Amino acid sequence: MRSDNVKKGVQQAPHRSLFNALGMTQEEMDRPLVGIVSSYNEIVPGHMNLDKIVNAVKQGVAMAGGTPVVFPAIAVCDGIAMGHIGMKYSLVTRDLIADSTEAMAMAHQFDALVMVPNCDKNVPGLLMAAARINVPTVFVSGGPMLAGHVRGKKTSLSSMFEAVGAYTAGSIGGEDLDEFECKTCPTCGSCSGMYTANSMNCLTEVLGMGLQGNGTIPAVYSERIRLAKHAGMQVMEMYRRNIRPRDIMTEEAILNALTVDMALGCSTNSMLHLPAIAHEIGMDFDITFANEISAKTPNLCHLAPAGPTYMEDLNEAGGVYAVMNELNKKGLLHTECMTVTGKTLGENIKGCVNKNPEVIRPVDHPYSETGGLAVLTGNLAPDGGVVKRSAVVPEMMVHEGPARVFDCEEDACEAILSGKIVAGDVVVIRYEGPKGGPGMREMLNPTSEIAGMGLGSSVALITDGRFSGASRGASIGHVSPEAAVGGPIALVEEGDIIRINIPENKLEIAVSDEEMAARREKWQPRQPKVTTGYLARYAAMVTSGNRGAILETPGK
Repeated sequence: MRSDNVKKGVQQAPHRSLFNALGMTQEEMDRPLVGIVSSYNEIVPGHMNLDKIVNAVKQGVAMAGGTPVVFPAIAVCDGIAMGHIGMKYSLVTRDLIADSTEAMAMAHQFDALVMVPNCDKNVPGLLMAAARINVPTVFVSGGPMLAGHVRGKKTSLSSMFEAVGAYTAGSIGGEDLDEFECKTCPTCGSCSGMYTANSMNCLTEVLGMGLQGNGTIPAVYSERIRLAKHAGMQVMEMYRRNIRPRDIMTEEAILNALTVDMALGCSTNSMLHLPAIAHEIGMDFDITFANEISAKTPNLCHLAPAGPTYMEDLNEAGGVYAVMNELNKKGLLHTECMTVTGKTLGENIKGCVNKNPEVIRPVDHPYSETGGLAVLTGNLAPDGGVVKRSAVVPEMMVHEGPARVFDCEEDACEAILSGKIVAGDVVVIRYEGPKGGPGMREMLNPTSEIAGMGLGSSVALITDGRFSGASRGASIGHVSPEAAVGGPIALVEEGDIIRINIPENKLEIAVSDEEMAARREKWQPRQPKVTTGYLARYAAMVTSGNRGAILETPGK
C-alpha cells in the first residue's frame, strides 16, 4: 500500500503516534487510506449539501474495506462572485484547488481518493489533481438544483439575471422582480441549466471518472445519496484492480468529452477546462480542432439557457448515458475507453435508451447537424474565440456591425443599462482576459442585460474574458491572444466594423493589415490592474484562453 510509507516500520512510529492522536485504531491503519476531498462549505448553494454526500461516501468506503479520511477543497460561487472584484477570483481557484489537493494527497500518501465537487472550477480543478496524483479515484458531485417556477414557467439563474435587465428596461415591475428573486433558485445544488458546473459534472461521466447519473441526478434526490455510497464502494474496487485516472483520462476520453460537449450544448467554459485537463495528461489540445468534431457531431439538447429544458429533465430522459448511446449510433465515440465502473464506455452505455425525444433529440433528428460550440478565427482572433452556437438565435449567426469598445466590464454594463447600445452594435469588452483581468471574469451581467433589454437578437458581444454557462446570444469569448499581450482585440477602435460568421467559423475586423500594423506601433501595454497577492502571481504565469488559461513558469 502507498500509505505504508506513513504507517509501516520502525521509522514510521512517530507517524503512527499521530494517527493514534486522530483516534485511529490499528484495524483502520491496516486498511487502505482513502482520502475524501470534500468541497463542502456554507456559502455555495451547490455545496451546502456536500456534508451528506461525504458521509455517504465514507459509509461506502468503510463497507468496502477502506478507511475514509476527509480533507477540504475550496469553492467559489460564480453567481455570488459575479459583477464585482470577486469574479477575478473564480477561474484562478481552479489551480488553487488542483495544487492544494495534490499537496494534501502527496503529503499524506493516500492509497485512493474520492473527489466530492459540484460547482464550476471545483470540478476541473479536482480532475486536474486526479491526473497529477494518479491513484485510484472516483468522482461524485453534489448534483444539480431543481428548476424554479415563476408564473407557470420553469426558471433558472439566467432567468434571474435577465429579469434585472427586463426591470431596467421597464418590461417588468418591482413585484415581478421580487417573485423571480424568491422563486428562481428553489433548492440546493448547482444551478439548474446547462451551465459550467453541470457541464463539467456531465463530462466527468463521459471522461469515465464518475458513475452513471453523476451529472444529472438532482441534489435533493435520495438517489444522490445512494450514488455517493456506490462511489465509495467503487473506489475500493478501483484500488484492488489498480485502475488509475491516467488509465481512464486518455486522449480518446478527452475527445469523447469534447464530442458529448457538442451534443449537450455545454458551457463555453468547457473549452477552458478540457484543455487544462488534457495538459495534465500530456495532451496538446488545440481548440480549433473542436470545429472538426463539431462538424460531425449533432446537437441533441437545448437545455437552459439555450432552451426550455433543465437538468432534471435530462435526468428523467436517461441522462448522459442516453446521450452517449444516441451518439454511438453514428459511431462518434471511442467506446473502448476504460471507466471507473471497471467496464468500458461501450459496455456502460449499452441499452441506455432515450426516454424523451423532446429533451434528447434522436441522432437522426437533431436540433442541428453540428455541435453546440464553435471556435471562430480571423484577424480579430488569430488563436481563436469560442461561442455557444446552440444558444445563438438564427438571425445572429451572421452579423456585421460597429464596434462599441470598453476596457472593462463595468463600463460596458453602464452603457447597456443607460440605453447607449442599440440594435446592430457589437460590444467589445477587452483587458478582461486571464492575464489582463486578471482572472478572466465571466460576463453574465452584460449578456443578461443585453437579453433583458430586448437586444438579444440584434447585438453581439466579444471579449477576451469568458462567459457563464448561463449566458446566451451571440456572445464570443476567450478571444486570443488577449488584449493584455497585444492581441488584435487591443487595437479595435470605436466604430470599426466587425464581421461575425458563425457557420463559417469567422471573426474579423474590417480594417486593413496596414492600418492594424500602424495601430500596433502605437499600442502600449497597460499597467497591471493588480500588483500584489495571488492574482499578481497568477497574472505572471497564466496563458491566454485558447490554451485553457493554464499556468506556466515564467521563462518557459
